[in-house]
Amino acid sequence: MSSFCYEHGISRNTFYKILTRARQESPAAALQPRSKRPKTSPRTLSNELKQQAVDVRASLAASGLDHGPISVYEKMKALGMDTPSVASLARIFRAAGVARVEPKKRPRASYRRFVYPAPNCLWQLDATEYVLTGGGKAVIFQLIDDHSRLAVASVVATGETSEAAVEVVKKGIAAHGVPQRLLSDNGAALNPSRRGSQGQLVTYLTSLGVEAITGRPGRPTTQGKNERFHQTLFRYLDSQPMAESVAELQAQVDVFDLIYNIQRPHQGLPGWITPAAAWAATEAADPPRPVPVPNPMVPEGALLAAGTTWEGECSRKVKKRGQVVIKKVWYQISTPLAGQRIHAVWDHAKILFVDADGVILIEHPLPSPGTAYVGNGQRSGRRPASTGTHC
Repeated sequence: MSSFCYEHGISRNTFYKILTRARQESPAAALQPRSKRPKTSPRTLSNELKQQAVDVRASLAASGLDHGPISVYEKMKALGMDTPSVASLARIFRAAGVARVEPKKRPRASYRRFVYPAPNCLWQLDATEYVLTGGGKAVIFQLIDDHSRLAVASVVATGETSEAAVEVVKKGIAAHGVPQRLLSDNGAALNPSRRGSQGQLVTYLTSLGVEAITGRPGRPTTQGKNERFHQTLFRYLDSQPMAESVAELQAQVDVFDLIYNIQRPHQGLPGWITPAAAWAATEAADPPRPVPVPNPMVPEGALLAAGTTWEGECSRKVKKRGQVVIKKVWYQISTPLAGQRIHAVWDHAKILFVDADGVILIEHPLPSPGTAYVGNGQRSGRRPASTGTHC
């Protein structure tokens, strides 16, 4: 036997196993390889669990919410149910015939995402049409935050107008503060700068110090986050009774924003958290600082009277050596500006100098009491020996 096993390259243990199978079954069956699949598996999904997953998917679909494997996974986990993995749910749905197979679909991991580092760094604004009963149409203005995907504000209007665009931005600012940038398309109601005009929205944003930017014409992927937002909104609205008026549609959109922000896990966010959780996880960016536009014809104090946040202001003519004096403190600005009139504004923490076009020249922390001279970081010759008239 040992010689036989050696000649055929098998162990004695294997020989006895084959011999036992030949005696129990047949010599032919003993030579056929058996499946290595275990007879029982504790991780096998029961038919009841599979049906629960299909039912949860159907419920989400009927509510107009996302109902893919990830959405079903999060919903079942939130309900405290036994939850298969996302891959298992995908196989269950394909086997049940409720999900289509897309072998050529680009994998999610292959996409390169660009996200601003904090809330209020950038908002995206877009408008889309939706139908009302009787064939009427309404326009939904949607404003979202790029970092957290939060639905900042939504306004339903009778048409795509500049007034509605300004209204939705004001609504968002009242709720979440002033953003640093606002991205939109090149529509006449949003940002017609590429068409040679400014528009009401851009004028309003500029007055707040917000930078209004647009995507390239014919490239809607620049506003891709907002375009995807439209799909989620339409899926929800299509499952609701058709609105008869703008006010009724606005109520439906408000409910959707609440679900979207607080209840619906966002698959584009790390850990599939909600937009509200993503907003709260990172401190919002500081609001932009509106640049004061000086005007020599405007008397001093006019900007303060207009309700700005500055505590004081004055205009000064730059002296021969590029200096101005304010409250007995000499500030070195720039020698090439000698003879020009510049504007200074200050609050409790800083002082800011701008030229006649509103361009910021230099900024300093407000000097401590007793300071007589503040330089600009460059060599500017000897310091003045006397003080001048203060504001």
